[in-house]
Amino acid sequence: MSGVKLDTTVAIVGAGIVGASAALALTRMGMAVTLLERDTCGSRSSGVNYGGVRRQGRSLAQLPLSQRAHRIWGQLPQTIGIDGEYERSGHLKVARSEQDMASLEAYRDRTRDFDLGLQLLSRAQLRSAYPWLGDIAVGASLCPDDGHANPRLVSPAFARVARLKGAQIIEGEQVVELARDDQGFWMRTRSGLEVRSRVLLNCAGAWANDIARMFGEEVPMISAHPAMTVTEPLPLFMNVNVGVEGGGLYGRQVRRGNCVIGGARGYALDDTRARSGRSAIFSVLEQAVALFPALRNAHIIRTWSGTEGYLPDREPVLGPSQTTPGLIHAFGFAGAGFQIGPAVGEVLAELVRDGATATPIDAFSIARFQQTRLGATHAEPSFHDS
Repeated sequence: MSGVKLDTTVAIVGAGIVGASAALALTRMGMAVTLLERDTCGSRSSGVNYGGVRRQGRSLAQLPLSQRAHRIWGQLPQTIGIDGEYERSGHLKVARSEQDMASLEAYRDRTRDFDLGLQLLSRAQLRSAYPWLGDIAVGASLCPDDGHANPRLVSPAFARVARLKGAQIIEGEQVVELARDDQGFWMRTRSGLEVRSRVLLNCAGAWANDIARMFGEEVPMISAHPAMTVTEPLPLFMNVNVGVEGGGLYGRQVRRGNCVIGGARGYALDDTRARSGRSAIFSVLEQAVALFPALRNAHIIRTWSGTEGYLPDREPVLGPSQTTPGLIHAFGFAGAGFQIGPAVGEVLAELVRDGATATPIDAFSIARFQQTRLGATHAEPSFHDS
């Protein structure tokens, strides 16, 4: 698109579920939006993640966002035109020790004000309700209205509807230059497309730090790569989305019978590609068979990975830039952005229109890294069901 110049009110970099949801919310407010995506909409972590749609296990700071998203997920067909294979199957967080059970009980007590409806299950109750679980499970916490969906359907659908509502969606355009002047933001893509906007939303996922750095706001974010597998279709047995307390394994079964399993760590091939790796898959499968004995003789038909951004406190960056008026960040969701993504999109739209949102987001300000930017340490990510 060399030589093409576009003017818009809001430019969004990154068409994952966050950027696409923001585009949809903004177009519904009547704003002019241009959404730029280096690849195709929903093709990165938003499209290759596990597909967990859970509130259980989130930090207290994220639960207001998560509750808001829960309401959006409840109206998914009306919002994006498809059901996205979304099922409120329940989310079962399994304890593998009495210490795990104590942690689940403490979490239930801390989150009572959020009305998650958490139910603690003893070993006997667990065996009765979910006889397909392995003996390694000593108890669990059930969030009945959580569930799972197909990210390959849901994430691109937000972008598709945003386009139908009037957003300009441009795929295959990587932003290589970006600056701000008295008239707003100016950006140029690798092909030569130039875009001017009054507001810029940084929704570039694991690569969002490149944009933050351009405006003096680099944060200590690292990339990590979950190892994912899917089995052949099996007789239906797993009637709930399952994770384990402390992370390390998660699994769900889709309508066709395939079981999606994840939990270990893959590796990067380069800046844009990642692979699960044989040792990671073996680790996942060993844990999976212990928790789901029905998988013992199942065939694995596909493995994959992706690239996700992790910050030291496992909380995202969400909110206005501290250095640059008109710049708003939304990234670093630590592999758990799929469920809250639609709510983040609405919050971003409110910040653009009103300069504020009623949903609490102070805990996610990029300002929290201003004092720790130098000499920060990077903890290894623990993969939870996203």
